[in-house]
Order: sequence, then C-alpha cells, then structure tokens
Amino acid sequence: MKILLTGATGYIGQRLLPLLVDAGHQVVCLVRDPRRFELSESLKNRVEVATGDLLQPDSLADLPLDIDAAYYLVHSMSGHDTNFFRAEQESARHFVAYLNRTPAKQVIYLSGIANDRALSTHLRSRRAVEKVLKSAQTAQLTVLRASIIIGSGSASFEIIRDLVEKLPVMVTPRWLQSRCQPLGVRDVMFYLTAVLDNPACLGKSFDLGGPDVLTYREMLLDLARVRGYRRLVLTVPVLTPRLSSWWLYLVTSTTFSLAQSLVESLRNDTVADPKRSIAKAVPHTCMSYEESLQLAFQRIEQNEVVSSWSDALSSGVMERHFMDHMQLPQYGVLRDCQELRFWRDPEEVRQNVWRIGGDRGWYKVDWLWRLRGLLDKLVGGVGLRRGRRSPTDLRAGDPLDFWRVLVADRRARRLLLYAEMKLPGEAWLQFRILPNDDGTHTLEQLAVFRPRGLAGRLYWYALVPFHFIIFKGMIENIVQYGDTTPAAQPVPRLLPQPG
Repeated sequence: MKILLTGATGYIGQRLLPLLVDAGHQVVCLVRDPRRFELSESLKNRVEVATGDLLQPDSLADLPLDIDAAYYLVHSMSGHDTNFFRAEQESARHFVAYLNRTPAKQVIYLSGIANDRALSTHLRSRRAVEKVLKSAQTAQLTVLRASIIIGSGSASFEIIRDLVEKLPVMVTPRWLQSRCQPLGVRDVMFYLTAVLDNPACLGKSFDLGGPDVLTYREMLLDLARVRGYRRLVLTVPVLTPRLSSWWLYLVTSTTFSLAQSLVESLRNDTVADPKRSIAKAVPHTCMSYEESLQLAFQRIEQNEVVSSWSDALSSGVMERHFMDHMQLPQYGVLRDCQELRFWRDPEEVRQNVWRIGGDRGWYKVDWLWRLRGLLDKLVGGVGLRRGRRSPTDLRAGDPLDFWRVLVADRRARRLLLYAEMKLPGEAWLQFRILPNDDGTHTLEQLAVFRPRGLAGRLYWYALVPFHFIIFKGMIENIVQYGDTTPAAQPVPRLLPQPG
C-alpha cells in the first residue's frame, strides 16, 4: 500500500516508519522541515519525504494524491488554552480536506483513553479531533485510544524514572491515586500495524491497555522495585494543579507546559472500556507493566533508544523553524574560538565530540554546567535533565541537554549545536575536525553568541572569565579523553575572540 505518515519525526512516528517499510509498504512522510528529518541509510532510498504544515493548508497542495491509507499521529502537549484546542481541530480539518482529494480508504489515529466525564483539555481535544477525522468522505477512521505508553524515551516512562531515581521520599499530589492501564510501546506498534487494511477495524474505535490496572503511585513503587530502590511516597491534598506542575517540572526532565498538560490529564482515570476492546478484531497478548519497564531499561543499556518524547516539535521546547539557525551568523556576534592540533586518530576525537553532554558531561567543570542548567530550569528553561537520546549517536534534531543538534555530519566531522536555554540572545556551539598538511588534525571549537540589546552584551562579557576556563579546558579534554599519551598542542588562535 502507499501510506502517508504524519508525525514522522515524533516519538511514535519514528518507531512506526521502519515497521511499515519492512512490511513492504511505500511510505510518504509528511514533515514540516526535511532538514531535521534524518533517515537511516537503510531507509533513505525507500521512503518519500513530503514537506507541509497541517496548519498551513496551502503547503499541502503538492502532497501525493494516490495514497491508500494514512496515519494521523499529530498531537500537541504544549498548548494550554483555547487557541491550542482550536489549532488541533483546524489541523485535523485541513488533513481531512486533503484526504477527500485522495482515494484513501482508511485513516488511523492514535488517541488517548477518555472515558471519564470531566475530561482534561487535552483529552477533550483528542475526542474533538476524532470527530473531525470521522467526517472524511471515503477514508474510514480507525481510532486507537491508549493509556500511559511505557517505552525507552517515552514522556511517561522518563518522568516516572526521574521521580523514582532522584527522590528517596516523594511528597505527591492526590492525582497519584488515579488509575491507568499502562501499555508497552512495542504493543502500541503491534496494534498500529495490525489495524492497517483490516476490515474488522474500519470505522471502529478501540481502547488499548495492558494487563495491569494501576494507580500512578503503584507505578512509581513498581519501578522502584524493578530498579532495586526503596522509596517512600506520601500523598497530600494541598498541592494545587499549578504547584503540582511546578513540582513535576523542577524534579523531572519535562518542560513546564508538558508538566501542566500531564498534571491536568493525570487527574482522569484512563482505564480501557471492555465494550471497546480490540481483542476480537486483533487478538494479542500485551506485556505487563513490569515487562515493559524491563524492556525499556534493556534498550537504554544497549544504546538502542530509537526515539524520545523531546524529539517532537510539540514538546514545547523546539522552535518550529529551528533549522533556520544552521548557518552561523557572521555579523553582530561575539565569539570564542579555541583550536588544538593533535596526533591522535581523528575518528577517536570525533567520537569524544559525539559523546558530549548527558552522562559523560561537558569535559570541564561539570558543576558549572549543572549550575547553569539549574538556573535555566528556575526561570522556565529546559535545564540539563533532558540528557540525550543515545550516549554515542547524534542526529539532526536531537535534544542534547539544553542544546539542540542542528548538524551531526560524521563524514565532515562537524557538530553544530543551538542553545535552547533561556538567554538574552542566541547561541551556537560548533566542533570541527580539520586536516593539516603535516598529517595531523586540528579540533576547532567555536562558540558564537548573538546578543539581544545591552543585556545580551553584559551577559556575554560577565561570563568571559568562565568561558576562558571552561572552553580552553573543554577542548583539551575532548582531544585527550581516553588517550594515555599527551598528543595535542595549541595552535595560534587559542584566546577568546569577541567581535
């Protein structure tokens, strides 16, 4: 079949794409910006990429009209007002208008379980989107409503993991008594592929859930048990939704907007309705919550995290047009350039560059980086806790602590990062490994800051003494990390270069 896949850069879309290709389907991925859609070598010649924004109907004019089915995996967890509610429906309406121009027979939508009466804004929005998608003329809608999705890199898993691993004693709000039916991401993938072109699923809505019905408190304690931790969870009635959001935001790697959305949604029970069971149409035995946890940790330990919740544009952090920053500005900027000539294998040094951040840290005075991350978190930024998707691999669009990867070119040995921390300006950090005529190589480390007004310039010059310590030590440690013999020397342009 020829399938249009929306949300291809998101957590679910990145995992679904190779499954559809391996099943022999011809897949067209709809993305806002193809520059951040980096396909693996095995997929590059087997996938078509189409550019378009569902909020801009004119951008959909050139989409292929010969598709047989479509996946609608477009969600937003960053909106919290009526504009967000309207935007999600508007996006769905534009998608339906496109579908009505095609012979597509099915559209598959991954939604959320919404069986309570007083639903959160986001769950109500999911139901409203379902209603819009159902209005398509020929494409019959298949809705899969899932509860909490557990998998390496999923928002729910990462938040629960953060809470358990960082807090021996947790003082928690009342919503931890709400019930849910966690489902492993592997089972979600199974259902998404199994309902495709399945006559028993056309025009139907199904509730998906694993075998365990748990409170969020039980989920925390079960994860602690799996990891061998002893944890105490105290529930108090005085934490308002806003206080709960701040608590979640400051303790975990989530953004504040996502924390708000989760707190509001977690007040609802998300337990599957037996009347909407998918068991008859698609028989399948789902993993237990504990099995899903063990598989997630196994993937993390094996460096096989395919996607992360923070990859998506809807994570509330990434700018929609962030790839426009790929070219370093030349004028009106302040710079710090460090260069170091070395005799090591350049591939070893590139690997050190590619492993920067996350658990390895930033190679020099990590406590200052952590302090900067904490200050960023306190003023509503992303902080350092996002970490990285993989400890060894980077690709365009990846989050990297409070940076975003713009370029990760292994062949050219170039890594370009763009700052997503709160700043009075814009910041870039670039690493390049350049060959020299004498057979050596030079690592170039370039920090670029485009200040916003007087506050931006004061910010930069106040940090120049720290920059000299951090950046000089950082480039030296990157080159020498893992090498037992000193094999590097500075080259002429080593001092900071403002201007």
